[in-house]
Amino acid sequence: MAEDVLCEVQNCKYWAKENHCSANSIYVVSHHGKKAANQEETDCQTFEPHH
Repeated sequence: MAEDVLCEVQNCKYWAKENHCSANSIYVVSHHGKKAANQEETDCQTFEPHH
């Protein structure tokens, strides 16, 4: 498992300084079922807007 998850989405609730992700777990999904052909076909479902 990854020990360090980086994220540049500064308006996410889990974004921490130096582009670290502070979420306990990360959920990434594919746009087309279970297989993605490239990065653009995936999304982070863990994202929550920072209020």
